[in-house]
Amino acid sequence: MSLTRTVLRFAAPLPKLERCQRFLFLGPHPDDIEIGAGATAAKFAACGKNICFLICTDGRFGTDHAPANLSGDRLAKQRRKEAEAYASLLGVRDLRFLDFSDGGFYDPHAMQNAIAAVVSDFRPDVIFAPDPAVASECHADHLNVGEAARRIAVFAPNPGIMGALGLSPVPVQALAFYMTAKPNQFIGTRGYLGLQLESIYRCHKSQFPKRDAVETYLKLRAAGFGLRSLKGCAEGFRVLGQTQMHCLPEAGL
Repeated sequence: MSLTRTVLRFAAPLPKLERCQRFLFLGPHPDDIEIGAGATAAKFAACGKNICFLICTDGRFGTDHAPANLSGDRLAKQRRKEAEAYASLLGVRDLRFLDFSDGGFYDPHAMQNAIAAVVSDFRPDVIFAPDPAVASECHADHLNVGEAARRIAVFAPNPGIMGALGLSPVPVQALAFYMTAKPNQFIGTRGYLGLQLESIYRCHKSQFPKRDAVETYLKLRAAGFGLRSLKGCAEGFRVLGQTQMHCLPEAGL
């Protein structure tokens, strides 16, 4: 580790997620929050934190598991109901939908502005989103939502930029990327992994009609992150504070 990076760790420490109170979770599709950060969302909800789930696309193209007679508008409606069931299971009462088409059939700038409007309205301390910098990620919706999140997070506190969009500035403290290859902060989730798995297999029947490799993966991921963080069971996130978001490559994040 370079001297500059070592000094930065102490001079500009990252915000601690668990000390924050308001969290906006962005999901490219109706099940991504559950897979990427479901145990953390469950823990924060149980702790009484203020949580908003924003589902950015309608999930109309789903997966190969969806029944042949459940596609297009019908599948989109079904997946919306499944997302509502998950939010209800967690006790999350603020659930919002943007209804852009699954598959990247939209203007990414329009999506970015729509997300910015929700940020301005909900006023989160932290924005959760999929990591767009993962080298293996190829899905347009994941990349677009992640890119939108990091652009919005850095300009949200700026009155001039937000004002140009007709929105109020928001003092966003941190951006937390899930589905990341470079986590730098871990949330202990012992006792919440079961609820995460239940939300996936009970609430998202159109995508996960039976227990499959996703369950094994999430258990292994939780154990691996738990070992790295000495928390036993955990989820990992690549966290950026406002200091690290702009002109600071030495942060190494």
